[in-house]
Amino acid sequence: GTQEIHKQLEQAVARFLGMDDAILFSSCFDANGALFEPLLGPEDAIISDQLNHASIIDGIRLCKAQRFRYLHSDMADLEEQLKQAQAARHRLIFTDGVFSMDGDTAKLDEICDLAEKYDALVGVDDSHATGFLGETGRGTPELKGVQDRIDIITSTLGKALGGASGGFVAARGEIVELLRQRGRPYLFSNTLPPPIVASALVALRLVDEAGELIRTLRENMTYFREKMTAAGFDIRPGDTPIVPIMLYDAPLAQQFAADLLAEGVYVIGFFYPVVPKGQARIRVQLSAAHTREHLDRAIDAFVRVGEKLGVLK
Repeated sequence: GTQEIHKQLEQAVARFLGMDDAILFSSCFDANGALFEPLLGPEDAIISDQLNHASIIDGIRLCKAQRFRYLHSDMADLEEQLKQAQAARHRLIFTDGVFSMDGDTAKLDEICDLAEKYDALVGVDDSHATGFLGETGRGTPELKGVQDRIDIITSTLGKALGGASGGFVAARGEIVELLRQRGRPYLFSNTLPPPIVASALVALRLVDEAGELIRTLRENMTYFREKMTAAGFDIRPGDTPIVPIMLYDAPLAQQFAADLLAEGVYVIGFFYPVVPKGQARIRVQLSAAHTREHLDRAIDAFVRVGEKLGVLK
């Protein structure tokens, strides 16, 4: 089902991210599912962050490479795992750019330093950063100043780049060509509907013109975090639009979300197995489309529900 418009989007994504080529999938889950098995064999090694997204974990399980896992954003442990993987033919470090449940960013600058020291490739799933993090929206690699040191980027068209569905892998031409020939989710499923592809092309153009939107999003992130922290909520630190409001108790998170909905604010409570036991939370995702009035209304609702349920410090 590939048409000329699909090729245009692949070329646009590759240019946007500074890669040789890109390949489209129906979702980033499929992109991660397709990535590892064609590239890595039993003689290779994959080194993965402890809190990587489920799609990365499942993709790694599908390949025959030796598997190493390092403690979340722990560079000393990553170095130890790289030492243990030195006998492998090829080594690939793979991490989320922004971790979806905590909203923190990978230490890509330090990861790239270790990759160079131990002769490893670096791959990033940047689904929660593409289009809005970094000075021009190029994501976590731009934010960390390592755009030219990343070998593989997977990401989604379902957030900033259109908001419907779709995903991609952007990388060197040889990697993308191998995925075209051997990536099973690419070979044995339909391509993206042309209207979604067209919307993603427009979204990419808007990101290039969206300096003011990116600045508004940063202002919203700072304002919301400061106001919620001052109100007494327990918030995980971070510099992304993902703001976890920690409640720790699963029933409390469910009740909190239900009470907020009654206040006219729609949020999702996350708890085990999506996050570890005892780490239940409300996850807020901010947007440049939120006005200051929207944010103040949401904060007021959070405070009312927080006082009612006794969660404010």
